[in-house]
Amino acid sequence: MFLRTVSALAILTCAIASPGMAQPAPATPPAPAAAPAAAPAEVRIAQAGTLAPGAVADIKDATGKTIGRVFFHDGPRGMLLRIEVGGMPPGWHGIHLHDKGVCTAPDFASAGGHINPGRKSHGLLHAQGAEAGDLPSFFVGAGGIGRTSVFTDLVSAKGIGGRPALLDADGSSVVIHAAPDDQSSQPTGGSGARIACGVIVAPPAPAAR
Repeated sequence: MFLRTVSALAILTCAIASPGMAQPAPATPPAPAAAPAAAPAEVRIAQAGTLAPGAVADIKDATGKTIGRVFFHDGPRGMLLRIEVGGMPPGWHGIHLHDKGVCTAPDFASAGGHINPGRKSHGLLHAQGAEAGDLPSFFVGAGGIGRTSVFTDLVSAKGIGGRPALLDADGSSVVIHAAPDDQSSQPTGGSGARIACGVIVAPPAPAAR
């Protein structure tokens, strides 16, 4: 009787210790909490970067909210514009340089007409164009953000090469339109309403060290 009891205990012990035998499943750890949804991207007002601009313009919408910035970099053969905006309707938008440095919301009529001292027709593709203030349209993505660089040899921030100066006595402005510019029809290429505007000014002087 004693030997049978010992044998039974030994068999039971081996069954428990044997790796081939089924073991209870470990407790399932709780699932990690879901990560919070990413916040919508906010438009960061661009900084000038390594190349000092000859002029800048803070772009405001019809409510007076600042939605972007344009930098103007003079060169010996023309001027490079760097445009960064946000909170705009997606799609293509016409953009022009206007001959008054005033941006009164909501319609920005105060900016006047396009810079056009040569009395040219409107449009980069027009046979009798282009006006000095004409620029290519630019694209705004689904998130309302648009970033691009464009080059023009028709104007200058400070009148380099005899080109019309943006920083003249009555100033200048950059105006963004609701629709794309077809670059040939008059007077604005079918670009529609003025929806944003920025007065072009000299950049602030660098801080003294």
